[in-house]
Amino acid sequence: MPDSIASTPAHTPLGQTLLRLAIHYGLLLVLALVVVLFAVLEPAFLRVGNLFIILQSVSIVALLALGVTLTMAVGGLDLSIGAVAAMSLMCASYVMVVLGWGPLPAVLISLGAGALVGVLNGFLIVRMGVPDILATLGSMFLVIGVQLIPTGGRSIAVGMTLPNGDEAIGSFSSAFLALGRARLWDTVPVPVLVMAVIAVLVWAFLERTRFGRVLYAIGGNERAARLAGAPVQRYKFLAYVLSAVLAALGGLLLAARLGRGDVSSGNGLVLDALGAALIGFAVLGARKPNAFGTLVGALLVATLLNGLTMLNAPYYAQDFVKGAVLVLALMFTFGLAPRAR
Repeated sequence: MPDSIASTPAHTPLGQTLLRLAIHYGLLLVLALVVVLFAVLEPAFLRVGNLFIILQSVSIVALLALGVTLTMAVGGLDLSIGAVAAMSLMCASYVMVVLGWGPLPAVLISLGAGALVGVLNGFLIVRMGVPDILATLGSMFLVIGVQLIPTGGRSIAVGMTLPNGDEAIGSFSSAFLALGRARLWDTVPVPVLVMAVIAVLVWAFLERTRFGRVLYAIGGNERAARLAGAPVQRYKFLAYVLSAVLAALGGLLLAARLGRGDVSSGNGLVLDALGAALIGFAVLGARKPNAFGTLVGALLVATLLNGLTMLNAPYYAQDFVKGAVLVLALMFTFGLAPRAR
């Protein structure tokens, strides 16, 4: 090897160590620096109330992203999560406002509808052999259309006029609205607690159970996992059903927060969730889908957007910031990581 190459910092033991540390802890360091920067520029940023606003804003996206993480673990990708969340929101609103039923039927029906979409995705991908991106893209458009049919494409609100001219008879119960608006100990929003519990469960499922190890094995080498006797089709099917159920849960929390069925409320959720899951690849040098990294990725994006909003940054800069963070994370994950070995 020429001396000019051997002497470069990246090829020295110190340079390799620094590079490994940057890959391993870089994203966490970026998150810490972002918090410090915004705290200096706007002292109100570190107020407890604002910190919980950040966590509440990220809770729904994190739920969808955790579902995507499960499908990524088996080497797939679920693009229908945003549509499923919107369908769950509209379904719960329709059951309570239009049909006049209670919150429990609304929750069960919405989660059941989400599970059915997951079954459809699993059937198309596992049984029919349709590529995951095409299958979930098709189901995304299907769900978007289906959710608009019962109300003629209109949002659902208390006292609304139905397509047949009648007035809606129901309303959102206080118990249901508490799912999105209540605070435990007058501080912690319920959606934040739900997000934390689900994140711990997904982390434990992927990292501490045989099922999670099999999912990673399928994503790493599906053929080898099949030859080793793993029920590949069953596990892939399960991953897409769980992803859809988590998306439906996110839609329920969104409906409880808004107190109406907004037909446009699911817009952008899929991109934010995918971004969070992909950013998670770079956390602690994981280079694989993981629950902790996904949560950190969602939190980083939410922190950036909250800080920029407090600094009165133009709204059109938000997508640029999200894209820049994602590109930087992917560069660290796939561009620099091989050189650190």
